[in-house]
Amino acid sequence: MAVAVVAIPPLIRFLGVPRFGVLSLAWVLIGYFSLFDLGLGRALTKIMADKLGARQEQDIPGLAWTSLLLMLALGMVGGMTMLFVSPWLVHSVLKIPGDLQQETLRSFYLLALSLPLVTVTSGLRGILEALQRFRLITLIRLPMSVFSFAGPLLMMPFSRSLPWTMAILILGRLIGCVAHFAACLRVMPALRRKIILERSVVAPVFRFGGWMTVSNIINPILVYADRFVIGALVSVSMITYYTVPFDMVIRLTVIPGAFAGVLFPAFAMSIIDDPARTRLLLLRSAKYIFFAMFPITLITVTLAPEGLHFWLGGFFAENGSAVLRWLAAGVLANSLAHAPFALVQSAGRPDLTAKLHVLELPLYLSAVWVLTKRMGIEGTAIACTARLVLDAVLICLFLDRMLPEVGKFLAKIGAVLSIGLLLLYVGVLPMGLSTKAYFVGISMTGFVLVGWFLVLSPAERMFLRKARLAPSPGMPSEVK
Repeated sequence: MAVAVVAIPPLIRFLGVPRFGVLSLAWVLIGYFSLFDLGLGRALTKIMADKLGARQEQDIPGLAWTSLLLMLALGMVGGMTMLFVSPWLVHSVLKIPGDLQQETLRSFYLLALSLPLVTVTSGLRGILEALQRFRLITLIRLPMSVFSFAGPLLMMPFSRSLPWTMAILILGRLIGCVAHFAACLRVMPALRRKIILERSVVAPVFRFGGWMTVSNIINPILVYADRFVIGALVSVSMITYYTVPFDMVIRLTVIPGAFAGVLFPAFAMSIIDDPARTRLLLLRSAKYIFFAMFPITLITVTLAPEGLHFWLGGFFAENGSAVLRWLAAGVLANSLAHAPFALVQSAGRPDLTAKLHVLELPLYLSAVWVLTKRMGIEGTAIACTARLVLDAVLICLFLDRMLPEVGKFLAKIGAVLSIGLLLLYVGVLPMGLSTKAYFVGISMTGFVLVGWFLVLSPAERMFLRKARLAPSPGMPSEVK
């Protein structure tokens, strides 16, 4: 994000607004067309973690190499699909200036050729996630993410041609794929010694990955449909007053998303052999996510008008404050569902989350249409928040029925969230800035004291004290 803040202004000046728009589309297309892995990267993580938990390491090379070959083939299918639709996108769908159409078409062709790299990299990352090598994954992904913006900057002294810009981005993807491959061979030498293909693993990975693909297709519709509804029912200009608050709060999901990414393979390894550990991981992750998310949400909701006024002006604060407050509350509620989502999927039931998204889609589209028509963008935010809360409630309900040993997880989450939402409601009440400052200060002090003395266990408090004094490579056994 920091690199993007620095890189985007000179890129816009150098490439021009139309070319930069095409570059933005390219970033979106790379992300969306990655669904052509059909969820096999996630399936590989889950099944490989199962093998590791069952001490069946001898089956992993066949599983890994077969899955990677399948993902390479699917990436080629995705690439051919993009090659086929690119002329239609450039000439008929997208409003691209005539003098840029050939450049854009050649750029899209290059992107199509890179899709196998995207799908294979997803599989390689799935192997590292199953092995819980998250530090190594981050060390690879950080420079890759930076290069997405820094790479085009490197082309500025030489050419403003879009195909050359795409070529440098593809080079970054290639280097990232090679880095992931080398990391996999390093942490699991068995992959280097035993290169085999096994037909028996094809059905399990496709069965798990297929339901993941359903979610991957529907989820972007759930996330972005509201903007099209606002444009159709209110006005295009009002999209800005909705999108900026939305983009602000949706970035907070990086916190529960990080937890879920780490928990997925851990759940897959413990859910069968050690249900008590699974329960401990679930409850503690929910606790820590709430600790991380609630203070940010409380400050955002309480100071939304003042913050928007300072950042973007009074008119923006007048139109966007209610939107920001509603969406912040919805994101807080939904953040507590990330760990249950990971647990349900690691238990081999990605069909439940996919069916949940299928159920939500018509309900949400109907709600966002009706509420936007009646209440404008505040109604849109209410519909979005209702979906996020419903999403959390249903997945926790599924979890209680599927894994009763978890112990009424929905009731525990509901009790904690009710208290949090009550404080958020108080923060919305009319009050002066000084009163808001006192309210936030008192609330945060009480939150810290209750959390430290009543919510954290003695083992957790001991670990945090030790971590504060001297970073440790691992937790004490009672915390693990």
